[in-house]
Amino acid sequence: MRKVLGNDVTIRQWAVAGLPSDNLSIENGIIMFGSRKWPLMIDPQNQANKFIKKFGPDASEAGLENYKMSDGNLLRNLELGIQFGKWVLIENVGEELDPALEPILLK
Repeated sequence: MRKVLGNDVTIRQWAVAGLPSDNLSIENGIIMFGSRKWPLMIDPQNQANKFIKKFGPDASEAGLENYKMSDGNLLRNLELGIQFGKWVLIENVGEELDPALEPILLK
C-alpha cells in the first residue's frame, strides 16, 4: 500500500508530526487521509491523539478544534467547525455516541 498509494514527502511529514514509522501506522495514515469519510480511531496509547493534535493545525489553514464528549456546547461547536472547515477532534468517546451526532457523521 505504501508503494502504490503513499507519498514519501507526506509520510515524512507525518513522521515529523509524531506518527510512528511502522508499516501499520503508515498504512492507517494513508487510509485516513485518502478516505472521504471521517476516521474513527481507537487509540488506547494516545499515539493518534498526539499525532492529530500536532499535525492538524499545520495541515489545515482553519486549524484544529478539540472537544470532549462531556462539553455542553459540543453540538454547536461541531456545527461551527464543520461550517468553517476546521478539523474537529472529539475525545473520550464511549462505546455509544450521542444520537444527535449520527446525522452529522453519516454525511
